Amino acid sequence: MTAVPLSTVLEGHPLAVVDVEGNGAQPPQIVEIAVLPVDGPAGPVTGHDLRTWLVRPAMPITPIAHRIHGIGNEDVERKPPWYGVAREVQPLLTGRTLVAHDASTEYRVLGAHLPGWQPPMVLDTLKLARHVRPGLPGYGLDALVVHTGLDTTGIGGRRPHRTGYDTWCAWQLLRALLDESGLDWDGLVHAAALTAFLPEREPGDGLW
Repeated sequence: MTAVPLSTVLEGHPLAVVDVEGNGAQPPQIVEIAVLPVDGPAGPVTGHDLRTWLVRPAMPITPIAHRIHGIGNEDVERKPPWYGVAREVQPLLTGRTLVAHDASTEYRVLGAHLPGWQPPMVLDTLKLARHVRPGLPGYGLDALVVHTGLDTTGIGGRRPHRTGYDTWCAWQLLRALLDESGLDWDGLVHAAALTAFLPEREPGDGLW
């Protein structure tokens, strides 16, 4: 199947590729967030388009969370609390399709942090990878970066499990899987949308 050019697939569907890291509490509080706005054919997306924020949570970062993402309480003690960051983040998300790896997490956490915000669509690159490349031994973002041979050099100096790196990798993964699969927008939605965002199917021609 011939791949559809990426700009054609996304035309008229502005995206916000997102990753969040939390403090390890339940419910989680955001300690770092990255947003990459993508406007389809408007021009190439570069690392300069990526925005990241560190956030001081109300509850301390747990040792387990610190081991995963490497962000410590000393890193955020002088950073703004969430309400100081939300005024910059929400305009970058409003009216855009949310894209993330294992996107149900980002959607749930952002929904709790931004009351009243609702994206028009949520696409999950984890679901998309399972659709395009079934049967892989693992679908974690780190594993897919290696398996797909993604270029992670566009945002130098960042590392896995920090939001800037993971957001950039999710964007590169979306690009690679779209080019490989040749899906159009409707096909992308059916393959990658969270269940709540899937369009309702037309009823069949059964008896009523």
